[in-house]
Amino acid sequence: MRYVMVQIPKQSAPSSPAPTRSVPTSADVARLAGVSRATVSYVLNNAGAVRISEPTRRRVREAARELGYVPHAAARSLRAGHSRTVLMPAPAFPVGPLYSRFITELQEALGRLDYTVVQFGTTGGHDDEAARAWAELRPVAVLVPGSGLGPSGVAVLKRSGARAVITLGPESVEGAHALLLDHEVVGHSAGAHLFDRGRRRIGVVVPRDRGLEVFSAPRLAGVREALHGTDAEVTELPLAYDEEAAARLAARWRDLGLDAVFTYNDEYAMLLMRALLDEGIRIPEETAVVGADNLVLGRLLRPRLSTVHLELPSGCELAELVDRAVRDPAAAPEAHKVLGATVVQRESS
Repeated sequence: MRYVMVQIPKQSAPSSPAPTRSVPTSADVARLAGVSRATVSYVLNNAGAVRISEPTRRRVREAARELGYVPHAAARSLRAGHSRTVLMPAPAFPVGPLYSRFITELQEALGRLDYTVVQFGTTGGHDDEAARAWAELRPVAVLVPGSGLGPSGVAVLKRSGARAVITLGPESVEGAHALLLDHEVVGHSAGAHLFDRGRRRIGVVVPRDRGLEVFSAPRLAGVREALHGTDAEVTELPLAYDEEAAARLAARWRDLGLDAVFTYNDEYAMLLMRALLDEGIRIPEETAVVGADNLVLGRLLRPRLSTVHLELPSGCELAELVDRAVRDPAAAPEAHKVLGATVVQRESS
């Protein structure tokens, strides 16, 4: 019997993984900047109670940038006893430039107060069931735009550790701070302006967009209230935000017999004005037009658009309310009326 020797080639040892770069720590920043770890913490956490010279602050920040160091949010929360996360559920309605600017300013102001703003995207409503999903993230504060959240939802958030719940809507909710946005004042301002300009058959655009009824219904009610007891008539005009719908409305405009229109906001004003002008309807001779929000584009139209300027709270004011509520969670809820409105008259009315 013959035996055949077969040499099995040795398998090469697996190559060792490339060494990973260690995550920089506050100790690394302290060594590079030549300061203590406590000083690093004071500087990067914007601790205002500790006096640190500006050159030292600058040296610490430059060292952190050079090392790519960022503070650990979870560790900071453990030291503070609560998170620094402010949760903002995404609005359940289409947002425009005015609201976007307000949110951006708020985020910047909260950032300066050492809070981290997280926007929670959801396709659902802002009701008590949604509050359970928000509570899972353990925010220190929750800012809820619109309506739907009830007292039980506020209680869920507070039991999960939220020190402040703040609503931005038409009415207060038990247990929550409230910034009251009464949009009737917007419609009232527009209606009173058109009446004073001699208009008596006034249309009011009511968007068909889902979610906008929380604004459009009170604006329509505000126009009706402004004209109550006068000889003026109000006609509700449902309108989708597309050119075909605007063209169909403009085509029957003269049959409606309207001599003025409040278009809900400036974007709907631009849509409808274009359609009316295409129909040969002269603005403001045949129909006066007033929008709302005072967007820059309204000043670029011809004729220039009259509008209702909305006076919202500054992001800094709301950030201070959040910080005050977080610092004193046992304080009684505050309620502030924060929406003002003034008409800016231009050529369209």
